[in-house]
Amino acid sequence: MKNLLSLLMLLLLSNLAFSQNGTVSGTITDNNLIPLSGVNVYIKNTAKGTQTNENGVFEINDIENGDYIFTISYLGFKTREIKILISNNQPVNLQSIILYEGNEILGEVVIEGLRTNKFSRKKTAYVSKLPLKDIENTQVYSTVTNDLLESQIVTNFDDALKNATGVENLWASTGRGGDGAGYYALRGFSVQPQLVNGLPGLTNGTINPANIERIEVLKGPSATLFGNAVSSYGGLINVVTKKPYVGTGGELSFTSGTYGLNQVIGDFNTALSKDDNLYFRVNTAYTTEQSFQDAGFRTSFFVAPSLSYKVNNKLSFSFYAEITQAEQTNPTFLFLNRTAPTEAQNLGELGYNNKLSFTSNDLTLQNPNQNYRIEMDYKLSDTWQSQTLLSKSSTSTNGYYSYLFEFGILGNNTFSRFISKQNANTQTTDIQQNFIGDFKIASLRNRVVIGLDYFNATQISNNSGYAFYGNVTPEGGANGDNPFTPDVVETDLYPLSTSGVDAVLESQAIGNNKSKYHIYSLYASDVLNITSNLSVMIGIRLDRFDNEGDLVNTKDDFKQDTFSPKLGVLYQPIKDKLSVFGNYQNGFKNVAPQLVGNPEDGPQQLKTFKPERANQLEFGLKTFFFKNRLNATISYYDIKVTDRVIQDPSSPFNKIQGGEIESKGVEIEINANPIKGLDIRAGYSNNESKTIKTDDPLILNKRPLEAGPKTLYNFWANYEFQDGKLDGFGLGFGINGASKRFVKNYTTTGNFILPSYTIANASIFYQANKYRIGLKLNNAFNKEYYKGWSTINPQTPRALLANISYKF
Repeated sequence: MKNLLSLLMLLLLSNLAFSQNGTVSGTITDNNLIPLSGVNVYIKNTAKGTQTNENGVFEINDIENGDYIFTISYLGFKTREIKILISNNQPVNLQSIILYEGNEILGEVVIEGLRTNKFSRKKTAYVSKLPLKDIENTQVYSTVTNDLLESQIVTNFDDALKNATGVENLWASTGRGGDGAGYYALRGFSVQPQLVNGLPGLTNGTINPANIERIEVLKGPSATLFGNAVSSYGGLINVVTKKPYVGTGGELSFTSGTYGLNQVIGDFNTALSKDDNLYFRVNTAYTTEQSFQDAGFRTSFFVAPSLSYKVNNKLSFSFYAEITQAEQTNPTFLFLNRTAPTEAQNLGELGYNNKLSFTSNDLTLQNPNQNYRIEMDYKLSDTWQSQTLLSKSSTSTNGYYSYLFEFGILGNNTFSRFISKQNANTQTTDIQQNFIGDFKIASLRNRVVIGLDYFNATQISNNSGYAFYGNVTPEGGANGDNPFTPDVVETDLYPLSTSGVDAVLESQAIGNNKSKYHIYSLYASDVLNITSNLSVMIGIRLDRFDNEGDLVNTKDDFKQDTFSPKLGVLYQPIKDKLSVFGNYQNGFKNVAPQLVGNPEDGPQQLKTFKPERANQLEFGLKTFFFKNRLNATISYYDIKVTDRVIQDPSSPFNKIQGGEIESKGVEIEINANPIKGLDIRAGYSNNESKTIKTDDPLILNKRPLEAGPKTLYNFWANYEFQDGKLDGFGLGFGINGASKRFVKNYTTTGNFILPSYTIANASIFYQANKYRIGLKLNNAFNKEYYKGWSTINPQTPRALLANISYKF
């Protein structure tokens, strides 16, 4: 018996000796010793990893003896690597590990199953040009995450932006030079998406969602940090692209749907050299899509390679590119005359058959586009970082653009058709040097960015003039060739024409215009923590605008200096859970000199103007309750634009300055994860906008057309079953809606009103470990609705999408 007990004891001790491996634990804080929750800690080249809890504590068990490299990463902070030796199965306590804030260089590594509130974003390094949590940022911004886009099977940029509170499409991407990626209403003003990863990135066609990590919509005038070239008085739109990350993986996705939609997307990330910390990622997409109308299509090929090279713990380089080749017919717009009375005042009176495109698939536009960015980050010390950025963009348009215009004098709601041969190119260069600091003076924490910025834009236009090509009526009547092509014309309207549209365009002059402008800027911003709960944000910008204008005409040359301040105050009654804020933000717009005076009375005179100004006051609160399961932002804003330049109502040969616009409203956005598997996104905005001062009685006390609908709302809920036989299955449902809008709103010419709408969407999906299958029904009740900005643009009817994705 004694021998048996000895043998059992020996076996037990032997088993314990082989099963008890080492443990590594520690606490992670920022440089103010504040614990960081949700930090990713994993052992390099293994599958072992975890995240810190709410106290910043982590623990990884069952680690065999040996040498290891622990990688510690947290979005907005510099990644750290720590070498650890496990010997004799002894536990290792790293105690306090400090992470220092820095720019977003490598993508976030997420331990699956530990994330909450997938539709929310707690932090960004772009909105304030330094890493800052949303709850401590005095500016309001709306973030559309990649998880949200995936849950909705989004295939285009317009659908992606429907998730941003207070944003409404005004004008679809036309593809013609100067129109960019469409126009959107934001806080009463039009804005275009012209920022990529915080730097200028232009396009003449729509933006491909295949490379979008998230979209950040900054609310209110934002010229202090970003200037006026890429922002508007309502705010700006920043597209954050996917970036290389530590590891190997990727995704293949195919989506097919109604109206000829087919989209193939590929995403691949790998280490070119693990030893050198050199990582490569490429995203690519091929999309073809037809229109619900009798003509119209779009085809695009997109590729986005990116590199990240971490030389050492101080120096990192990144390279990003987006290259697009696209061809499309321009979308159908009915342009309403802003200066003459209109026969119809609504769609019922217009009698529009929205299935008609009034164009042909032979008349297309090609839109090649390239964006390139290089970034160098260098850690000067534990408190200062240098960030050097270079971006270049080139976007072109080549082909035929047509539109329909109502003169208002032809009867029967007749629209005249015009066409132009487009040949235009825009190139931009932006160079930024930022110094980002996080330090204390006495007991006051300062998070500072000091930057220099040079921006240059060159525009070349060799477009033809617009040629008249017959009249049409909204229900389909025509007295010109319809459809029409570049080569064939069978009409008595142009008896001398022998080669269709090209022959008609022979009478139009070809432009030969090249213009250029430069912007030199110095800006600084400081987030000053007076206490751990009270902070103040102060920012200034000095801007030098140098306009060369048309390079062969020196009369439009001018230089202008502008000063732009901003101020914000934020108090957190409950630290990191509730903040109350107020801000003053500024925007401006340089106005080129204008030639005024009747040319028949002698030489015209050059008239100069001051910059237009926009000033915003805003108050609100932000919440991050229940470990970020309830993230909400509520705000009230008041924007006043002064020194607006308008046409002199008493003389068509004169421009006058002094107009004023007031835009104020309320915005509410909620992101919630009330139970595991259920994610909710909801937004509501109400905007009051009107011209309060002007010499033009046509628009006094009227809502500007660019303000869009007064009320906007959006909702999306996505639920995935977590266990049982339905584990992995999920459902999604949402709505988007808007109140009625004016697309014509003048005292003497009458109004044209587009009706309100509510669009319902639904999805069903199955999510496995490595693949996902989903069905999405857009516009489930087949609602006929329209958008526009002095235009009428029909929207897509009900459409069914099917998607399958595989991750590896």
